[in-house]
Amino acid sequence: MPFTLNRRQMLSLAAGSAALAAAGSQTATAAAIPTQARIVIIGAGAGGTALANRLVTRLKGAQITLMDPRVEHLYQPGLSLVAAGLKPADYVVSKTTDWLPDGVTLIAEAAAEIDPEAKFVATTSGQKVAYDFLVVAPGLVLDHDAIDGFDLNMVGENGIGALYAGPKYAAATWKAASKFAEEGGVGLFTRPATEMKCAGAPLKHTFLIEDITRDKGNRGKAEFHYAAPQGSLFGVPIVAEKVRMLFGDRDINAHMKHTLTAIEPGAKRAYMAGAEGSTIEMDYDYIHVIPPQRAPDVIRQSGLSWPDKWTNQGWVECDKGTLQHLRYDTIWALGDVAGVPKGKTAASVKWQVPVVEDGLISAISGRAPTEIYNGYTSCPMITRVGRAMLIEFDYNNNLVPSFPGVIAPLEELWISWLMKEVALKATYNAMLRGRA
Repeated sequence: MPFTLNRRQMLSLAAGSAALAAAGSQTATAAAIPTQARIVIIGAGAGGTALANRLVTRLKGAQITLMDPRVEHLYQPGLSLVAAGLKPADYVVSKTTDWLPDGVTLIAEAAAEIDPEAKFVATTSGQKVAYDFLVVAPGLVLDHDAIDGFDLNMVGENGIGALYAGPKYAAATWKAASKFAEEGGVGLFTRPATEMKCAGAPLKHTFLIEDITRDKGNRGKAEFHYAAPQGSLFGVPIVAEKVRMLFGDRDINAHMKHTLTAIEPGAKRAYMAGAEGSTIEMDYDYIHVIPPQRAPDVIRQSGLSWPDKWTNQGWVECDKGTLQHLRYDTIWALGDVAGVPKGKTAASVKWQVPVVEDGLISAISGRAPTEIYNGYTSCPMITRVGRAMLIEFDYNNNLVPSFPGVIAPLEELWISWLMKEVALKATYNAMLRGRA
């Protein structure tokens, strides 16, 4: 007989998983290590903030400097909910300083130069900060300029959406998407050819708007088209097949080897590069634009990028297990900017942070590191309002479910939706505090 849970048990499981994550690192730890090490962390996003919180409890006397000009911290996993009208824009916004511990110096500027030979980082104002150890976690750049004819000011008008750009644009995306759900027409949902944060987000937005259109009774007036440069719908084959089946069941047309290159907003026309250099035109009433994504210029200009992989994207060259730079052993990559085969999600950061922490502590202590990142990536793949698949996988495309026998990863479940809609943010906040 299959194991089942009632609604109350499911709610308890979701809440319990968040509590477990929050308590996970509050077990007894070794005494703080005395050191005068100068540690610079570029980026106060999920990775940089979580790491800073953990290091202040592990090290005594270290000079820890966090460098980031952003006043606001964004809970990026929530943007897909904002863009579907399920959460307000302020749901994803907090203050960067709200999460920072005592004992960390914040320089509210961006890194403008990194010199890995002389071991310093220069800020946009010209301030030079020397380091003994450096962690690069600045996130990535959304290259909207790569889409000819597109401008962020267009989002929310003339059927244009772009949820990745931030809470303001996610809310404006819902304005355009909800109009499409009411009036129907042709919906075109895209993703870029580059590596990207949360590769499931384009699919989530497609599924959610389709479901909302259906719920409004307007599905018969709408066509759904999903266009992607890749040859499959998801990087994990068994998940790609499941998504293909769901697309078939819900009459969502998939167009593989289609790369969005330009839009003509007035005419509501998209231009895509197809196979063998062909150009494909498609008219739309609603289009969701996800631009190419790349490392910040400072990473590319510093010589930290891979010299022979992702050359047009600039991800940091690092060991995929330790996340330590392959040419500069005092540097680690963390989060979206890391040049590893998987892992541009907040869930990945949760597993990467302890690895970088162990690498730093080991280097300071003069021992070999023991923690290894296995590529863990989690994607709560929303398929309907109130239903999702909790998909977790590693570098080898193995499914690695956190709740085997309880939550089937390829089934559309209410509990998986609850994990995304309720428990994930609590877990994320615990991670920021260094407790998960």
